[in-house]
Amino acid sequence: MAKLYFYYSAMNAGKTTTLLQSAHNYHERGMRTLILTPRLDDRAGEGVVASRIGLKARGTVFTPDDDLEALARADRETHGPLHCVLVDEAQFLSKRQVWQLTEIVDRMHVPVLAYGLRTDFRGELFEGSQYLLAWADNLVEIKTICHSGRKATMVLRVDEHGRAVSDGPQVEIGGNERYVSVSRGEFKKVMAGEGVIDLQQPQLPLGRPEGEEN
Repeated sequence: MAKLYFYYSAMNAGKTTTLLQSAHNYHERGMRTLILTPRLDDRAGEGVVASRIGLKARGTVFTPDDDLEALARADRETHGPLHCVLVDEAQFLSKRQVWQLTEIVDRMHVPVLAYGLRTDFRGELFEGSQYLLAWADNLVEIKTICHSGRKATMVLRVDEHGRAVSDGPQVEIGGNERYVSVSRGEFKKVMAGEGVIDLQQPQLPLGRPEGEEN
């Protein structure tokens, strides 16, 4: 049975990596997917869905005015059977578009996997995330960690000095140069002006340090 899944997390938890792995799994089995990506997020180029570890794929761009069910139906009519729809940066969906995702599931019988942030830099729900949390069949948290070692559940927007930014538009595209994922406790502390936070944390190699023997 087709379902609507919402995979949510703070930033840098590997949402896009997970999306691309899911698409790969379908393709390995000879099944076709449609990847949807918002036009406003063009950091890797318009229509390119790219992860921080170097994986990438082409996606179909959508705007706030697009009907996502219509896009899925047009894709199926043009290219044949559609086995899964994957949505990157799903927090940017409108309420209407989240409903359209439910129609893809309920009327087209195609599963939809949506990946996005739960909250913005103020700790408030994005519109897309709010209705995905309300209407999705399955909610899956993708976990990441704060520099404190605790689970990161919040996103801070900070200035060049590491101080929290509490004003400005909800949507401001950026990556590690503007945002950092932190625990709720760290979020409260930095938002209260009780500390600053480094945007670029020291990065260690994944493997054994050079020169170290077994």
